[in-house]
Amino acid sequence: MNQRVNPLANIRVVLCRPIYGGNVGSICRVMANMGLADLVLVSPVKIDWQDAQKMACAAQEILAARRETSSLEEALADCVLVAGTTARMGLYRQHSASPRETAPLVLEAAARGKAALLFGPEDNGLDNTELALCNRLIQIPSTGEYRSLNISHAVMICAYEIFLASGVFEAVGEKSPQADTRTKEQMFKMWEKALLEIGFMGPDKAQHMMLGVRRIFARGAFSADDVRILMGIARQASWCAGQSAGKAEKE
Repeated sequence: MNQRVNPLANIRVVLCRPIYGGNVGSICRVMANMGLADLVLVSPVKIDWQDAQKMACAAQEILAARRETSSLEEALADCVLVAGTTARMGLYRQHSASPRETAPLVLEAAARGKAALLFGPEDNGLDNTELALCNRLIQIPSTGEYRSLNISHAVMICAYEIFLASGVFEAVGEKSPQADTRTKEQMFKMWEKALLEIGFMGPDKAQHMMLGVRRIFARGAFSADDVRILMGIARQASWCAGQSAGKAEKE
C-alpha cells in the first residue's frame, strides 16, 4: 500500500542571491514553524553565518541541512511547480496571485513532486530572467505606498498560507463541556445573593439588576469551568460581606 505523501515535506524554499545572514536564520525559524525543512540558497552573497545561527534559534537543523547551488536552474531542476514572489507591477506580473490563492496549487503540486517557493535578494528581488522560470507568481497584498516586505516576513506569509491550507493544524478544543441550564441558574442565585450582601443592589431592584446581569452573561457561551469560577467569585464575595458585617456588629 502506498503511503500518503506529506506535501509539506515536498515544498522547497529557494532564496536567490540572499544577502543577510539574519534573514536566512529567520527564514529557517519560519520554516520550522510551518512544517517546512528543504532550504536551498542560490549564490549567497557573503552570508554572516554566525548571525544566521543566532536568528535561527531552535531551527539549527534546517540551517545546517541547507544546500547551496551556483545557479537557479540547478536549484529548481527537479521541481514540478515554481512559485516566485514579486512586489513589482508590470505587464509580465499581471497574472500574479495572492499567497492564499496560490497555496492550494502549491500543495496540489507538492503531492506529486517537489514544489518551490522562490524569493529574490533583499535589495532588488527577482529579475525578469528569474521570474521566467516560475509557473506561478505570488504578490503579497500590501498598501500601494510601500509594497516591499522583508524577505523573512514574505516567507512567513507564504508558508503560513500553505500550512493553513494543508489542514495539518487543529485548534485546541475546549476541554470543559458547556455549562447546562441547571448549573447556570445556581450561579445566578449565588450572584444575586452576593450582590445583595455587598450592597450593590437592594431587594427592590434585584429582579431588574439580575436581568441586566443575565444579559451580560448571555453574550457568550460558558463552559462548566467558567461557571465554577464565577460561582467561586460569588461565594467569596458573600463570605467577605459576612466578615464585614460581623466586624461591624462587634464595633
